[in-house]
Amino acid sequence: MQGIGIIPNWKKEKEVRALVGRIAVFLHRWGVGVYLPATADAAVFEGARYIPPADFVGKVNFLIVLGGDGTILRVARQFAGSGIPLLGVNLGQMGFLAEVEPPMLEEALQFLLEGKYKVCHRLMLSACVLREGRPAAEYTALNDIIVSKGPVSRIIYVDTYINDKHLETYPCDGLIVATPTGSTGYSLSAGGPLVNPALDVMIITPICPHLLHHRSVVVASAELVSLQAQARQAKVMLTVDGQVSLPLQDNDVVQVTRAPLTTPLIQLQGTDFYTLLHRKLMKVIHRERS
Repeated sequence: MQGIGIIPNWKKEKEVRALVGRIAVFLHRWGVGVYLPATADAAVFEGARYIPPADFVGKVNFLIVLGGDGTILRVARQFAGSGIPLLGVNLGQMGFLAEVEPPMLEEALQFLLEGKYKVCHRLMLSACVLREGRPAAEYTALNDIIVSKGPVSRIIYVDTYINDKHLETYPCDGLIVATPTGSTGYSLSAGGPLVNPALDVMIITPICPHLLHHRSVVVASAELVSLQAQARQAKVMLTVDGQVSLPLQDNDVVQVTRAPLTTPLIQLQGTDFYTLLHRKLMKVIHRERS
């Protein structure tokens, strides 16, 4: 094994420093190199090598991501196409994307080094903004693409087409196109279904729709979903994974379909989607009761 890269969320400094130290000590015992991004806020650990994230390709076999789902989403987009599998260690709230909780860190590393895992390739979305019929911006997302209203409290109307066939015009606060991975995120909060990430589909869910008959719609990932918002003096935003945004102009069309890239996530031996889902939901229940 060449080495393992660690991508920490340094905003969680106290927790992250302790975890990076534990990982470094464990990997040094196995003679495995430890790589960290060479950034201004990086803490110094003895024996670790600090290189630009772009240089991780070819030097590391895995990336261990320390943070919440937001950190994992950012890293997934940053390393999309690299082929490096990600293992998330949850320092957030729910952490649906994170396979590992901090108390089981050493056990997880043992499984990883012994090959007791499999790599699951998660579907990603490709979004293209057409302005006057020409591409104005393109994005890749692991969780979701969202067209929504700005801060002004006015509804928008989102014309929604599947393969150029009109599905519905939603009067709503916005519309989410999510991957199965993203079904546990904003889509779930908006009333969308939980979907096994092994399925090859997209989930279309309106946000606060002003319709009595609204329901999420599940379509094949190969379909082309086109969204055009009628703002009526309200600002409209495109949001990618809840982290990247773009103001939309009148008559802009957002086209969403399956991306040619996937995100490889590590699934350790003895875990699966339903086990992870049960664990995360029980965590929420315990938090609500306490």
